[in-house]
Amino acid sequence: MLPTIGDHFEHGTFPGDLIAEIADLGLLGCNLHGYGCAGLSEVGYGVAMQELEAGDSGVRSFASVQGSLCMVPIWTFGSDEQKQKYLPEMAKGHIIGCFGLTEPDFGSNPAGMRTVAIEDGDSYILSGTKRWITNGNLAHIAIVWAKLGGPDGDVRGFIVPTDSKGFEARIIHRKMSLRASVTSELILEEVRVKKSAMLPNVRGMKGPLSCLTNARFGIAWGVIGAANACFDCAVDYAKHRVQFAGKPIASHQLVQAKFAEMLTQITNSQLLALEVTRLKESGQLRPQHVSMIKRHNVRAALEVARACRDILGANGITLEYPVMRHLCNLETVYTYEGTHDIHTLVLGHDVTGIAAYE
Repeated sequence: MLPTIGDHFEHGTFPGDLIAEIADLGLLGCNLHGYGCAGLSEVGYGVAMQELEAGDSGVRSFASVQGSLCMVPIWTFGSDEQKQKYLPEMAKGHIIGCFGLTEPDFGSNPAGMRTVAIEDGDSYILSGTKRWITNGNLAHIAIVWAKLGGPDGDVRGFIVPTDSKGFEARIIHRKMSLRASVTSELILEEVRVKKSAMLPNVRGMKGPLSCLTNARFGIAWGVIGAANACFDCAVDYAKHRVQFAGKPIASHQLVQAKFAEMLTQITNSQLLALEVTRLKESGQLRPQHVSMIKRHNVRAALEVARACRDILGANGITLEYPVMRHLCNLETVYTYEGTHDIHTLVLGHDVTGIAAYE
């Protein structure tokens, strides 16, 4: 990834040639069992996401969406036929998925969605718009969440082939962050799918929200990789950048103080993620645990990236070094999969019993 990712970021392109290698390494749905998936532990999954994001948040986002947001709902809520049809090919990277939940007017409040699925004989007809969809223009299938029967219906999930009549993916250009990632708007104009396309074993917002909990878990691990990459770059730079009395800037107290603080933040993030992972593996995980590590770890990584950019001075804004790229990417990660403020209110609700966002 590293030799070319700066160019992809600059030109706003996704390194699609990496998909086959990522799949060959077993990193797509790597913590799922069966169906050709690697069956790693949850710690193994977290470390994999950490290392991918040490390369770039956009590439980690590709793997996270494929695994946690597309393969997980099929593995958890799908029929045996759906699992057999899709999961082995998704693990190989032959079928790419995207996750259609967020809408132009409903980000932090996904339950307000306007996308509907209307029953028609042996089919459902889906109409609506989804926005900020990672992998949208790469995907062969979309996991689309819609209200069954109308705006007051239960939320249900559907596996929608992206070559269906009435389905269109429009790539979102002019991004200043996650530029090496494909971000799209999905337009569904009376898209007809067979009833067998519905995920049969879940209804309501429990379905998409549980998928998001899995994705946020991966994000909380992933951003540690971005922070590590910035830290390692800044340490190396500071040891070789000479100023004043022929001494490297790493010899100055202010610079060393920044490194001490960053090292502590990174280590704290790792320990939080590891402890929450142990809770997940023991069946004690609550969504609020994931809100805490997503909120804390992304903010910590963003602060680390900003401090490293400062240490690199003017060089820190160029693509010769990874820091500004990670810094720009982390601004998006700070917002997506639940904004920092929303996760703050999730924790506040848990403490007080009062939902301040309602």
